[in-house]
Amino acid sequence: MSRIEQFHGVAADGTRLNVVYAEQQDANVAFALVFPNDDLPRFVHWGRPIAHPETLIAQYDALKPQRVSGALDETAWPSILPTQAESWIGAPRFSVRRDGVELFCRFTVESVTADAPTITVKAHDLEQGVGIIWTCELDESGLIRQKLDVSNEGGESAGDLEISTVELGFPLPALAGEILTTTGHHLRERSPQRQPLTVGRFEKVSMAGRPDFDASLLLTAGTPGFGFEHGEAYAVHVGWSGNSVLSAERQPYTTGLIGGGEVLMGGEITLPRFDETNANTDTATYTTPWVYGSYGDGLNEIAARFHAYLRHVHHDARRALGIADKPRPVILNTWEAVYFQHDFDTLKALADKAAATGVERFVVDDGWFGSRRDDTSGLGDWQIAKEVWPDGDKSLKALADYVHGLGMEFGLWFEPEMVNPDSDMFRAHPDWVLKPTANRLPMQGRSQQVVDLTNPDAYAYVYGAMDALVESLGIDYIKWDHNKLVTEAVSPRTGRPAMHEQTLAVYRIFRDLKTAHPGLEIESCSSGGGRVDLGILELADRIWVSDCVDPVERADIQRYTSLLVPPFMMGEHVGASPAHSTHRATSQEMRMAMAFFGHMGIEWNLLKEPEADVAKLAEWVAEFKKHREWFAVDTCVHADAIDPAVRLDGMVKPDRSAAFYRFTQLTTGQTYPAAPIRVPGLDPDGVYRIQPLWLDLDLEGLGIGNGQSALGWWTKDGVLMTGRALETYGLRPPSLHPAQSVLFTAVRQ
Repeated sequence: MSRIEQFHGVAADGTRLNVVYAEQQDANVAFALVFPNDDLPRFVHWGRPIAHPETLIAQYDALKPQRVSGALDETAWPSILPTQAESWIGAPRFSVRRDGVELFCRFTVESVTADAPTITVKAHDLEQGVGIIWTCELDESGLIRQKLDVSNEGGESAGDLEISTVELGFPLPALAGEILTTTGHHLRERSPQRQPLTVGRFEKVSMAGRPDFDASLLLTAGTPGFGFEHGEAYAVHVGWSGNSVLSAERQPYTTGLIGGGEVLMGGEITLPRFDETNANTDTATYTTPWVYGSYGDGLNEIAARFHAYLRHVHHDARRALGIADKPRPVILNTWEAVYFQHDFDTLKALADKAAATGVERFVVDDGWFGSRRDDTSGLGDWQIAKEVWPDGDKSLKALADYVHGLGMEFGLWFEPEMVNPDSDMFRAHPDWVLKPTANRLPMQGRSQQVVDLTNPDAYAYVYGAMDALVESLGIDYIKWDHNKLVTEAVSPRTGRPAMHEQTLAVYRIFRDLKTAHPGLEIESCSSGGGRVDLGILELADRIWVSDCVDPVERADIQRYTSLLVPPFMMGEHVGASPAHSTHRATSQEMRMAMAFFGHMGIEWNLLKEPEADVAKLAEWVAEFKKHREWFAVDTCVHADAIDPAVRLDGMVKPDRSAAFYRFTQLTTGQTYPAAPIRVPGLDPDGVYRIQPLWLDLDLEGLGIGNGQSALGWWTKDGVLMTGRALETYGLRPPSLHPAQSVLFTAVRQ
């Protein structure tokens, strides 16, 4: 339940005060803003609900800093948009120029509208002709999100207004002294890194036209040592698929700020003067991406807010199209099975094997179109390759029909934003690509350039080709890839940087295709996990977490991706051993366990595997199907552990009546046998039976029983424990060989 209250009063110095208090009781979170006179508001609370919110009037006097020697007459106390007019001397968070000249704005609030769950503040700098509308919402998940509209309100003689920087943020309490971000590269996304939040500015900038592998999905600041299960922490995320920045900053004069926004290139957003004769608000206003804030006691609670938000978004989107929610279909993707070697008979046989294994969605990957026999040519020619798929009973249409006849959905790979210079599309329309000058292309990646989707003709071609194929082949699912870093992104049509408009065009194609074909689902892949953000997640039905399906690497890639993405939207596939990306050999149980909680799939040529292994895979697929509807709404939890060699991850039912847990031994541990592990997420006062999911595993192969005594609870009867004992003392996991996982359940008695 969401509510907003307002309170009025006067500060000790005579300042008129208006306090807006917003609370989401079910999510156990609240925030408060104080408006001094006609100044922009300041956050004076972000955390748990307050029993007596009327006392927040006193927060102004309680928190306002004193004037100090050697500084300005008012010590910096950042508003929602700090500028030098209010003593902010940190990195510019609002920078606009007119005729190339920087404007130093001081905004005066004109109106405040508070209607749960939204607060809207309208303000102006009348002298300089700049208007802003700040919108802040408290979602039912407990997320706070904010955005800013900037308008050019200059007089008749005023020039265009260029937007340089708009960075929104949230304040941090003084105890938030440590920050957590992630880094990475292709095949190793989301590697955690921690450091103190010292005086100065820390930032993670994404300048590749996508968040990229190195992106930190969240920037989290909290009490030193905060973990998944404990520690007051505050996280921010920029819901944008183009260039962006996340930052944390602390100054000697003030408390810290965390936030972020879109990164704009010079001349990218230039607003004409707005008046009654030129009332095109699309060109006269710039709207920032949403910047999200999540508060929690530990990372599990922070992540749960993002997961709940995305569940609501997708449920509402499907309902708007008249489509019922459905369980996540088990996928077989053909990439690591056949790569570019497409052949009707091979893929038909693979489809047979997939259907027999319990697969429900068969996806044909790259190589079905144009001259695309490898990654150097044909991209952009979205016509079926006749030499690979001739007309008749061996066409791609015939394969799609055959897959449908087996009761499976049919999916197809596209890379709509990219083109090979060696393609008919590029030869016919060399002006349809983003490039810095008329005669120079950006540096290539994977023999590719980026299609200028801000060009209406290019957009119409790409959308038209995809639309026609979805209709003619009966495509149920698109795997949408994005393999090139977007650099020097200038549109030949305008001569201006175009990353902002390019990002909006991608969102538009997603929406247009889904509107034209209700029920169509789209996966966002970007060389794996290169484009993961709420902008794309609100439109895509799942993401491909990483091109690496090695389960040892995936243990942390999936764990830290789940800080933002709920597991039901995370593509988690069972691959071959040795893994194609690392050549590491792992057990089939490890590979299947690592894919069990997410959107399960297969990235494996089952035609080359022994029948016993395929039958074992079918058992796991069947078991996954029994629980996947719960996994889609379960709370994802991770346990903190002193030993860096072990991981415990779980999915807990919303009512905490049952849970699945996965214990993983990545390497040899610090203790032998393995030390007890805490089991989080259950009702502390509930009594649970803890049992292995399967007793008939290859125990000796896993290390269980290999010269060891029996583990007391690893039986069909398991052990009875309270939730409080499990989260306080835990239980002893089996002592496993490295690179092994086991699953166990907790069921309330």
